[in-house]
Amino acid sequence: MDFAVPENIVTDLEQFKSFLNGHLEPHLNTWYSTEAIPREFFRELGRAEWLGFSQEKEHVVEQSAFRQAILFEHLAKLSPGVAVAVLVQISLGTAPLFLFGSEGQKQTYLPAAIRGETLLCLGNTEHKAGSDVASISMRAEEHDSGWLLNGTKAYVTNGAISDLALITAVSDPEAARNSRLSMFLVDLSSKGISRRKLKKRVWIPSDLTRLSFDNVFVPEESLVGERGRGLQQVLATFNQSRLPITALTLGTAVGAFEQGLDRAKKREIFGRKIADFQAKAFEIADFFTRIEAARLMVWKASWSKDEGKDFRMEASMAKYLTVQIAREVGLWAADLFGAASVMQDHPVHKYPMDAWASSLGEGTQDVQKLIIFREIMKK
Repeated sequence: MDFAVPENIVTDLEQFKSFLNGHLEPHLNTWYSTEAIPREFFRELGRAEWLGFSQEKEHVVEQSAFRQAILFEHLAKLSPGVAVAVLVQISLGTAPLFLFGSEGQKQTYLPAAIRGETLLCLGNTEHKAGSDVASISMRAEEHDSGWLLNGTKAYVTNGAISDLALITAVSDPEAARNSRLSMFLVDLSSKGISRRKLKKRVWIPSDLTRLSFDNVFVPEESLVGERGRGLQQVLATFNQSRLPITALTLGTAVGAFEQGLDRAKKREIFGRKIADFQAKAFEIADFFTRIEAARLMVWKASWSKDEGKDFRMEASMAKYLTVQIAREVGLWAADLFGAASVMQDHPVHKYPMDAWASSLGEGTQDVQKLIIFREIMKK
């Protein structure tokens, strides 16, 4: 087994670093203070083909999951909050259309999405339904060659800046639990939609928005995939997006570790560098080893997807491991900076907060353990 990163991905990573050095790093402080990411950044990503898909003649092609994992780790090391906004555009917005959209939907929306000109998000979570997707209550009622949507999606990342949303709703309330839902592509400028940006303290500068629907009409051609297959489609979407959010979480751990290591090498206490104390030296060794182990799991899960293998179990194991290490190393790094770490504009402050957020996206730790257990029993 060859563990070397292919030369073309090494080259891509160097080019991506150069891109971020010019288009991200000089603006991060401003974006964090305004808690907003300008749309132009997505267009710049799209022009440079960093949005997960490529246009090859008349077809849109998904880029390598392994490549995406490498790139997302680096992006999240700099800013987990920017990384999650990019993730939503790629994995929760563009990917469902790529996987389940009709030819007409793909031809109409995918080219602009991968150029970063049209922004998409996914509206699924409600106040009483998150991990248990089948229990959502938003309704889609048939009406005049289309549907009327009524309900609220509680926590939608990129909801404030997106043009379109993939929305799950109950289309067949009398059907079996796994056949009640359908997925719809909704223009967020439609009459009857209201947005409220929520105040949050994680994954800044991305937004978290509440989307409310009051008799919002969507035409029949806005149905994405098959009627009654919304549950399966959104779960498949989460399984796909679990890979980039795991790479994002790994990057969160790496960013915190590098901040903490730099602090331990420079800061003196009781006449010695922090890193010279054996207790801290052992912590550094432990965290470095566990980050590397988590990275290998991320790589295996990504390789499995690229090879066309079932990667559900590997993705959940990778997410479980990366969340565990990101939580621990984030708090460790913050402790090394002492009281300064509680200041919101301190560079280390975001890492423990964003590790917390990562534990919720695409399934909590208990959800990952449940998936892993079920896959073990299948085998």
